[in-house]
Amino acid sequence: MAAVLPAVLLAFAVSGFAELPDSRLPARFRDIGGRSGKLLAFVETREGLAELERAGLRVSIEEPGVYPFEWPAGWPAAHTKAGASVILLTPFSEKRDGRIGAYTMGSWPNEEGHDETTPAAARAAAYAAKRAVYALPSGFIKVAKTTAGTRVSEHFRLGDFLSKGQPAVWPKYLVLDLRLVDKLELMIETLRADGHPVKGLHVMSGFRTPSYNARGVGPGGRSAISRHMYGDSADVYPDDDGDGRHDDLNGDGCVDLADARIVADAAEKVEVSNPSLAGGISTYPATAAHGPFVHVDTRGTRARW
Repeated sequence: MAAVLPAVLLAFAVSGFAELPDSRLPARFRDIGGRSGKLLAFVETREGLAELERAGLRVSIEEPGVYPFEWPAGWPAAHTKAGASVILLTPFSEKRDGRIGAYTMGSWPNEEGHDETTPAAARAAAYAAKRAVYALPSGFIKVAKTTAGTRVSEHFRLGDFLSKGQPAVWPKYLVLDLRLVDKLELMIETLRADGHPVKGLHVMSGFRTPSYNARGVGPGGRSAISRHMYGDSADVYPDDDGDGRHDDLNGDGCVDLADARIVADAAEKVEVSNPSLAGGISTYPATAAHGPFVHVDTRGTRARW
């Protein structure tokens, strides 16, 4: 079912557009599609939208949320992207006592007031405090039941990346870096080019709230500084037959790490061609709870384990 977007509070108007050079528009707005050409959203802070206004576009969004987007009449045709959205973030400051409204978030490792009573938490806080890549999110995507189906790219929707848990609580809040979505789209293209015509990739785990991530921290479990808390990480596998398990990509009749490595190899190729999407890549074997999968992130530096 297509997402039902909120009442349109987004309006663009161009003053003297004919004289407005494309170069005045912030670089990230010049091509909504990303490197894959398949992104369908802008995710912005209030300050980011102000950049649009300074470039000559008047933006009117009253509240954080998800809104339909159309380039203004007269804008170069190359920018046209049907079904696109602009998303205004809920400021991080709206989170109080580990919650936004009824939705439990918890605290990030480098956040003031973070619980450092365990050795793992203390180490995580010390590590994160020294590294810019672990800076606190600038804000959260507010996701209502009606907007969970909003496409952020050709193959992915907002709801694909929501943290597990709290099924009855709406709205939910999400951290999502569109570079991750771009990388996943490029992985799909690469798999197809390599002779594996997958329909898409299933996101087994996308964003994790710190409170949800903390449940699995420990030896052999989740990292206390997991990239999943920063919105640039996903555990994925192809599942064209819809059985909830990784597909048999090499056709040997067995679904195992050899199939996951084909997906990981696609991620490696994407990074070679797109260094700005560098990050973590790792394969994980099947357990009683799940089949094999591949972890992918866009932390900005190469990481393998």
